[in-house]
Amino acid sequence: MSQPHEQRANETAREGREIQDKVEARESRSFKSDGEDKKAPPQTGARPYPTPPMSGKHLEKSGQEADLEQKPMWDAPYYKGSGKLQDKAALITGGDSGIGRAVAVLFAREGCDVAIAYLESDQDAQDTKAAIEKEGRKAILLKGDVSDPAFAEDAVAKAVDAFGKLDVLVNNAAFQQHADAIEDLDYQHFDRTLKTNLYGYFNMAKAAVPHLKPGAAIVNTGSETAFKATEELLDYSMTKGGIHSFTRALSASLVKKGVRVNAVAPGPVWTPLNPADRQGKDIEQFGAKTPMGRPAQPEEIAPAYVFLASPQTASFITGEILPVIGGY
Repeated sequence: MSQPHEQRANETAREGREIQDKVEARESRSFKSDGEDKKAPPQTGARPYPTPPMSGKHLEKSGQEADLEQKPMWDAPYYKGSGKLQDKAALITGGDSGIGRAVAVLFAREGCDVAIAYLESDQDAQDTKAAIEKEGRKAILLKGDVSDPAFAEDAVAKAVDAFGKLDVLVNNAAFQQHADAIEDLDYQHFDRTLKTNLYGYFNMAKAAVPHLKPGAAIVNTGSETAFKATEELLDYSMTKGGIHSFTRALSASLVKKGVRVNAVAPGPVWTPLNPADRQGKDIEQFGAKTPMGRPAQPEEIAPAYVFLASPQTASFITGEILPVIGGY
C-alpha cells in the first residue's frame, strides 16, 4: 500500500483513540444488578458458544483481535463449502477481524478470492490472509482509510488487478464509540462516525460499481441499532439507519445493471469493536439481553453474507435487510 494511504489510515486510527480517551475521561460508571433470575442461555448452534460474563478486557482503538483474551469464533469448522462463490473475487472492508474475517473465510471456502481492506491491525490482517490461503484461495491486503475516496479507488483497482475482476463488495468497516448524552457527542466524534460508516460505504460502492458485471453483488453491514436505536450510540444508530436506506436506494439504481445490493443487520457480535468501545461490567454483560442470552460469534453471522452474495441462493433478492439478531 502506498505511503499516503498508510499515513491517512494511521491518522484515522489515532483519531479514533483520541475520541475514545475523551469519552472515557468524562465518564463515571456505576454498575447495579438488574435483579433478574439468571438462567443459562440456550445453545442453538453446531457447537457451544460463550455466554456472559464475557471477558472484560478493554481494548485500545482501533481494536485488535489478537489482543482479545476471549477470542471470537470465526473458523466455522462445521460449515461445508459447496461452490456458491466458485472462482469469484470479493473485496471486504474491515476484513481483518470480527465479522469481516469470518466472511472472508467462508467466501474462500465457497471458492472465492478475497481482498482485505483494513485500517491498522497488521497482525489481524496477516492472520486473515493466512486463513484465506489455507482454504486454497488467493488473498491480498489493502491498508487504508475507507473514508478517503482516493484509497477506495486504489483498493478497488488493486483488487481488480490481482484477481482480474470484482464480483462482490462487502462494506463492513465501522467506527463505534458510545456517548452518554448528546451533549457529550462532540463534532470530532460525530464526524468520524459518519465519515467511516457512511462516506466509507459510498466511496467503496462508487469505486466498485464500474467494475461490477451482471450477477455481481454488494452486501452492506447494517445493524439492529437501526431498528431499535441505542441511546448511547446516537451517531452510530443514525449511520446504520442510513446504511439501510443507502442499501435500498442503491439496489433500485443497480438492478438494471444486474447487480444486487442487500444488507445484513447483526445484533451484538463478539468482535474487537465492542471491547474497544465499552469496558468492565458493560462488556462482561455484552449480549446478555438478547432472547438467546448471549452475543453471536462471527461465524454465526457470516453465512448470511454468503447467502446474499451468491447468485445461487439470492438471485431474486435485492434491496433487503436481513436481521441476524438472536431473536426479537
